[in-house]
Amino acid sequence: MDDKLLQLLGLCKKAGRLSWGHETCVKAVKDGNAKLALLARDASKRIKKDIIRAAAERNNAVEILETDYTMDQINAATGCFTGILTTYDEGFAKKIAEIHRIQSGRNTV
Repeated sequence: MDDKLLQLLGLCKKAGRLSWGHETCVKAVKDGNAKLALLARDASKRIKKDIIRAAAERNNAVEILETDYTMDQINAATGCFTGILTTYDEGFAKKIAEIHRIQSGRNTV
């Protein structure tokens, strides 16, 4: 895998700093534990709406990034077939956001 962001997501998962799935990620945002949320390009409208609403309840304290990755690509990198990921590690969050911006330009919800 040559994609730096997907590699970093895999490392984040191995480090135990990644959460995934609709309910888990929405709860992480609502509870203030998530530092960053990532959406797959084929994530459902419901997931997107719910994560945006959860972030709004926290005064948008969580950055939400829309990626160009499909759920299949995220699954290949992390072993998690999901449309939404969050990390609660500040260091990983900053690096993921930085690489995302370099690779695709700013694409924040």
